[in-house]
Amino acid sequence: MGQGKRADNETAARLSAAPLTPSEVSIDATLAAIADPARRRTIELLRQRPHRAGELAASLGLTAAAMSRHLRELKRSNLVEETHPAFDARVRVYSLKAGAMAELKDWLAETEAMWARQLASLKTHIERQTQ
Repeated sequence: MGQGKRADNETAARLSAAPLTPSEVSIDATLAAIADPARRRTIELLRQRPHRAGELAASLGLTAAAMSRHLRELKRSNLVEETHPAFDARVRVYSLKAGAMAELKDWLAETEAMWARQLASLKTHIERQTQ
């Protein structure tokens, strides 16, 4: 194995052993939560308006237990919040949490900017080589 490969492997091992920052934990939780199609569809429904759990389950064709698991994961990742109307504390109404995906959006913007810089640098390098 060449020196470059060994250095890459050592760097990867060091990075994977480093503790995650709170922002990285939040981004990981968000990505894990939206990895499931039912949870993404739940978010789409909640973008329209708040819903009761039963309404969400019916719209998605899920059992109450399955919907409960999905909502628990979305709450755990801080994407949705649950409220109880004053007329009946047993009823749970779910809505999207304001700013829940802000860290993910920031990370995506930073990553996109990094790739744009890298591609511009590559373009400049290639243009210099061809002159």
